Amino acid sequence: MTPGHIALLGDSIFDNGAYTAGAPDVVTHLRSLLPAGWRASLVAVDGSTTSSVPAQMSRVPADATHLVLSVGGNDALENSDLLASVVGPTTEALGLFDERVSQFEQNYRAALERVLQLRKTTAVCTIYNGNLAPSEVRLARIALMLFNDAILRVACEHALPVLDLRLICTEPADYANPIEPSGQGGRKIALGIAGMLGLLASPARSSRVYGGSGSE
Repeated sequence: MTPGHIALLGDSIFDNGAYTAGAPDVVTHLRSLLPAGWRASLVAVDGSTTSSVPAQMSRVPADATHLVLSVGGNDALENSDLLASVVGPTTEALGLFDERVSQFEQNYRAALERVLQLRKTTAVCTIYNGNLAPSEVRLARIALMLFNDAILRVACEHALPVLDLRLICTEPADYANPIEPSGQGGRKIALGIAGMLGLLASPARSSRVYGGSGSE
C-alpha cells in the first residue's frame, strides 16, 4: 500500500493530550503503529461539537489521504438535560428526544458533508458510553443509542466505514475521567483506526451493513 497521511478531526476523543497524565495521546499512539512512510496529524480540538467541524477544514493537511472524524459527544452532553426532564406519558419523553436527535442528525450530516467535500478517504466514529457513575450509566447509554443511530445512518448513507468506540473503550482504565480517553484508551482507539484502515499485521474484526441493492 502506498504510504498515506491520516488526519484526525473532531473533539477530545482524539485531542486527549490534556487528560493522559503524561501518557501518549491518540495521535502519538497512532504514529507509533503506522507502517514506514505513513504519517498522522491531529486536527481535532478538545470541546468541539458538530458545528465546530467546518472550522477545522482549513487545518487539514493538503496531502492528507485519509480522514477520521470523531464528533458528537459534546453535542450529546449539551442535551443531557433531557435525562432530568419531568414529563408525563412515555410518548412525551420520546417526542422530546426526537426533537433533539433530529437536530443533532441535521448538524452531524452538515458536518460530515463538509468533510466529504475534501474528497479524501473518510471514516467516522460512534460516541462511546464513557465511564459514568453507576447511577447514570443505564439512562445515558440508552440516550446515546439515539445519537449513535443518527451517526450510523448518516455514515451508511455515504457507505463509510465506522469505528464503533463503544466496542473499544470498555474498561474503566480506558478513561481518564468520566468522558475523556486515557493513555490506555487512546492506544485502543489508535489500534482501532490502524486496524480499520488495514495497516496492522492482523486484520481487524469488522462487520458490513448494506444500505440498498446494487445496480443491475
